[in-house]
Amino acid sequence: MTIIQRQILIGAIFSLCCFVLLSLLFFTAFPIAKWSSLWEEKIFDLPFIYIVPSISILIGVSYGLISGLFWQKQLNSVEVAIRELEKGKAISAEPHSVPEILSIWKKIDKVQKQMLEQTKLSQKLANERAEDQEKRIQEMVSQERNRLARELHDSVSQQLFAASMMMSAITESKASSDDRETKQLRLIEETIHQSQLEMRALLLHLRPAALKGKTLQEGIQELLVELMQKVTMDIKWKIEPIILDKGVEDHLFRILQESVSNTLRHSKATSLDILLILRDDFVILRVSDDGVGFELDDEKTGSYGLQNMHERAIELGGSMKIVSLKNRGTRLEVRVPVLAGEGDKDD
Repeated sequence: MTIIQRQILIGAIFSLCCFVLLSLLFFTAFPIAKWSSLWEEKIFDLPFIYIVPSISILIGVSYGLISGLFWQKQLNSVEVAIRELEKGKAISAEPHSVPEILSIWKKIDKVQKQMLEQTKLSQKLANERAEDQEKRIQEMVSQERNRLARELHDSVSQQLFAASMMMSAITESKASSDDRETKQLRLIEETIHQSQLEMRALLLHLRPAALKGKTLQEGIQELLVELMQKVTMDIKWKIEPIILDKGVEDHLFRILQESVSNTLRHSKATSLDILLILRDDFVILRVSDDGVGFELDDEKTGSYGLQNMHERAIELGGSMKIVSLKNRGTRLEVRVPVLAGEGDKDD
């Protein structure tokens, strides 16, 4: 039962009860000679005993309808405010004459301020932790990654390149392209070539570029340009220049690196689209591919890489959403609120 129906029913019952009670009091104080006169007296050609209770009930229903519409409007405004607050949007308290509703709005405003303070604190802690961790372990991790990348490049990568050259020479020396042995050799050549592409992606993953004083826009563009030189994939991007705090930039950049790495390793995609924009006080990072996709309910969905990206988004007070369809690609979207004054640098 809706609040309007409930108020109408309450109004009708209350008005009828009042009519009966007042009638009893009146007839007790002023008894009438004949009770049959209540049926004989007519108003608008209707017996008095019918028309008066009907009018009373109509008044109660009208009052209940007006009251129900009023309270529905008040509760709807509260519901809309809570829904906007759940989405992370700022809301402003509306003036109300009803003390109960005004009290609810004050509590909503208090919750909003607490959420804002928690978001500021989370981003501040992320900034401090990012700066501290970058100073302590970035150099050590970078050196180890570079060492592994050099060893793979100097050994496995060179051997794959040599094997590819030899297979090309062997297949070109074959006169008949329909020969079964030639087809097998070409299949081996394609396999070696695919292994080279995967090795290049792995080397790029082992040597993740750090921002190192560059803006987020510059870092992403540098990463994608280098990636285009390593893999045969159609890569497009739209990166808007956005001024953010160091910790927010670092987290978004790491999320992008992890997402691109997952795309190279698992998606078998031929195209990759990167989007970084600022809309409605939210930074939106979106990574889309046309790969094989995956089932979100699979156990692989809870892998370390996805958990790491999700945790980074939560640390910034934001959210991460993944949409993936089998053989139609995957889209990852991270939304992070931009607080007032964010991006101002201390002198």
